[in-house]
Amino acid sequence: MAVYRSLLLHHPAPPPIIPSFRNYPLKPLKFSSLPFIHRYRPSPISSARCSSSSSMESPPEGYRRNVGVCLMNSSKKIFTASRLDIPSAWQMPQGGIDEGEDPRVAVMRELKEETGVHSAEIIAEAPHWVTYDFPPDVREKLKVRWGTDWKGQAQKWFLLKFTGKDEEINLLGDGTEKPEFGEWSWVSPDQVIELAVEFKKTVYKEVLSAFASHFQ
Repeated sequence: MAVYRSLLLHHPAPPPIIPSFRNYPLKPLKFSSLPFIHRYRPSPISSARCSSSSSMESPPEGYRRNVGVCLMNSSKKIFTASRLDIPSAWQMPQGGIDEGEDPRVAVMRELKEETGVHSAEIIAEAPHWVTYDFPPDVREKLKVRWGTDWKGQAQKWFLLKFTGKDEEINLLGDGTEKPEFGEWSWVSPDQVIELAVEFKKTVYKEVLSAFASHFQ
């Protein structure tokens, strides 16, 4: 049984409520038993809340191109982490695709930037681009930050197999970008959806459905 689910047995509370977590050091530790949740807490950064999703054969005009990372370990559990700016918001890693960058290159880059993980290999790619729209207030904030008026994001999702050890995971990332996550855990596909904020549940259901055969 997964570590996370074991925790729930000892702390009975309806999902997606997360029990208290122990501190996670900035440098990896060697430990005899895996911690339930791993954390790092620098200063909060801003975030984007999104809504409304749909599937596309190719990314539509007006949407920021983005990759999503579904990282699976040897126990067929999925990596998920809480945002620093919204601790209750748990998600899989994701990030923008640079101009002219291949999505398969972007997904490996984003994974390393956000989690420090480099020991991973792509084993599947979602067949469609999944899009969601930014709410009006978020769209205005991102327009100022990015200098571009995107309607929302168009995501290409990949399933990756984690081939390293948990000590490799570092929420400081590779040091090239500001940290985005405060805590992480390996969870089941159902728990990924349960822990996600409402506006991402539809996207996650579709993505995990596309990769379902790999979780058997």
